[in-house]
Amino acid sequence: MTCNHKDSEKTQNIVAKKLLETRTITIFGAITQELSQEVTEKLIVLSETSPDPIKIIINSQGGHVESADTIFDMIGFVKPVVKVIGTGWVASAGALIYSAPDVKNRFCLPNTRFLLHQPSGGVGGQATDISIEANEMLKMKDRLNRIFSRQTGQTIDQIEDDTDRNFWMSAEEAQKYGLVGKIITSMDKL
Repeated sequence: MTCNHKDSEKTQNIVAKKLLETRTITIFGAITQELSQEVTEKLIVLSETSPDPIKIIINSQGGHVESADTIFDMIGFVKPVVKVIGTGWVASAGALIYSAPDVKNRFCLPNTRFLLHQPSGGVGGQATDISIEANEMLKMKDRLNRIFSRQTGQTIDQIEDDTDRNFWMSAEEAQKYGLVGKIITSMDKL
């Protein structure tokens, strides 16, 4: 039996509806403007529907920082408590989103890996434009370091040292670092 496009679309709609019924949002893959809009819309709808907690499951290599900023801010903006569950890898802008809730509401599965690092980007053009973009990158780096410092309890100096290069952590290391609140193996541990 083969599955055609129409059947696949129908299945996706059923899954999306069931996830919303269970107050669950998934973030998988690159963080984009489109994903940011989708997550924001779901957070607002779920917030208006009920004060019950919302779950976000995340497995992301990162992506567009400003899109991650939107999701980070929206997690704190909505009224219900948001619980985040990391799985697979939670990296870069994905780690920023993951860090949004209070540490007691940050969970991960045992094999989750985390990556913190400084922002990167390619800049070209006139020297003046390159200088402007470099200055903006430095501001972004400082802002992100301050957020991670606040969200993990690590000092700014420690965060700056750690994010100077790719800083990988296992679930246990991320818990000791203050990024993960609790490592869980089943939904009933939430």
